[in-house]
Amino acid sequence: MQNIWKIKYYKQENGESPIFEFIEKLPEKAQAKLINTFDLLTEYGIQLREPHVKKVTGTALWELRILGEDSFRILYIAIRQSTFLFLHAFKKKKQKTLKKDIKIALKRLEEYQTRGEI
Repeated sequence: MQNIWKIKYYKQENGESPIFEFIEKLPEKAQAKLINTFDLLTEYGIQLREPHVKKVTGTALWELRILGEDSFRILYIAIRQSTFLFLHAFKKKKQKTLKKDIKIALKRLEEYQTRGEI
């Protein structure tokens, strides 16, 4: 039997989670699409492949791809104990993921590492 992976949302030092807040503000239909993709990720873990996930070139990050009329991306990494850490979520507007979105995720990852949470 496969390991079931867990999802952990990035939290700021004050306990707020920008990823969770982003998801909560989405329409119900978009939230349902995200949840379906989260289910795939937790079931298949690091075995999940394109079109659902894609490695972000030159970084430790992976991109969870929620495709459709409205496309969303969640930048994440795999951490200990079969857990994915979601670092940044955004609505996809351009063909290529913007460098600013990658920088946000990397900054949050660095912050988590500094706090000793990874």
